[in-house]
Amino acid sequence: MTETKSERRPRRDPSGRLSTIGDLLGTAMAGLVVSGVLVLILEAILSLTHVSEFGDTSGWLAIILPVWLFVEEFRAEGFGASRIVVALLGIGFAVVAGMTLAGLAANQFPTLISGFAGALAFTAVYCLVWFYGLRWLSHRMG
Repeated sequence: MTETKSERRPRRDPSGRLSTIGDLLGTAMAGLVVSGVLVLILEAILSLTHVSEFGDTSGWLAIILPVWLFVEEFRAEGFGASRIVVALLGIGFAVVAGMTLAGLAANQFPTLISGFAGALAFTAVYCLVWFYGLRWLSHRMG
């Protein structure tokens, strides 16, 4: 029998935070995909029952699972001003990136697609600001 080394993914540090940027981005993007599939199922049901036309539902609904992950990361960080500062900066930059991309896509694509694009940009930018912002501030403050 062969021995395999199984390392739990995603990796977490002792406080419960995701330990690498790859783990954070991967988990957030997986949540975005799962939420996106659920939004597509909802959209199909609404379209088949003639409640709305396909593409009218906001793709921003796909942000639900990534935001849940971000809240859990915020809680795992523990108390301190650095987590609040980084979270506010992350939200600010992520909203700007997401709204910009969604606005650019809104002229050529339905609400569903432009919302997905905004949710994707929001998720990626927040992950980058949160992960690197916390590490930068922790090195500067302590």
